[in-house]
Amino acid sequence: MKKRPGKKYNGGDKAIEIIRQLGGTFRTAEAIKAGVHPQTLYALLHAGTIERLSRGVYKLADTEQVSHPDLVIVATRIPQAVICLVSALAFHEMTSQIPHEVSFAIAKGAETPRIDFPPISVHRFSGEALTAGIQNHEVDGVTIRIFCPEKTIADCFKFRNKIGMDIALEALKLYKARKGFNSSELIKFARICRVENIMRPYLEAMI
Repeated sequence: MKKRPGKKYNGGDKAIEIIRQLGGTFRTAEAIKAGVHPQTLYALLHAGTIERLSRGVYKLADTEQVSHPDLVIVATRIPQAVICLVSALAFHEMTSQIPHEVSFAIAKGAETPRIDFPPISVHRFSGEALTAGIQNHEVDGVTIRIFCPEKTIADCFKFRNKIGMDIALEALKLYKARKGFNSSELIKFARICRVENIMRPYLEAMI
């Protein structure tokens, strides 16, 4: 008899509890390492108890809709990735752009990640440009590493020729409208990204 979607797979209660302890969203390797048998995962998927988000990434079907599914998938598949540029702007609500790919930074020399979905844009950073300004955000039980608003703006000025100066200026304007506007933090990250001379005139015009 065909199992109905959402029906629990008999004998899978322990596996479901393990998956909940993993946060509800998990990689196949994580679940297996935690003690879930591969055949049990297949049975849970067939029963509709878990859903596939991307290759090797799943979530419990009875959990709430993932708020940032693309970011969650990238963070799960590529833990070392740091969300940046337009993807970070969208997360921080500092752009009118709708990202059509997930932009993230990894270390220069690191192996290029392979992922079938979502579309990604890989950027190579080094030194403080990679390590400074990283925030950890818990989204649907997954830790997403993402550059803070000030670092993201500096990065956008650095990559202005690629993403467009209009996007960088819009982000600066939207950030300026916030209560937490911090010009010294902006200058600090502008120096790290070596765009202080480019950013300063626009920043001074807004103050």
